[in-house]
Amino acid sequence: MTQWMDEEAGPVVRPYALIGGRTRSSGDTLDLVAMVTATGVAPSGGFVPGPEQERILALVTTATSVADIASDLDLPLGVVRVLLGDLKDHKLISIGRASASERILKEVINGLRAL
Repeated sequence: MTQWMDEEAGPVVRPYALIGGRTRSSGDTLDLVAMVTATGVAPSGGFVPGPEQERILALVTTATSVADIASDLDLPLGVVRVLLGDLKDHKLISIGRASASERILKEVINGLRAL
């Protein structure tokens, strides 16, 4: 059995390895409160979502903020933005804006969580 955690070093697969060392994608412009929703479209063009992207697709069956996705996956925001950018490029997710009042509430909630 493969051990996926090293007590001293942490996860065996570092976050940057999940995205092939890339630091930029079409997801770079995603706001923390942007709402992500799965489109329900099947992957095409030979694209096969990785395990983390599959988890994202399962999370966003209803609109979910970028910040919440990063929190739920326990991954750095930069990594999540690259993963989301790949999904967006393959039309597997859609990105929407939270309404002003909803956005303000989300920012307050995120601020409280940070305390």
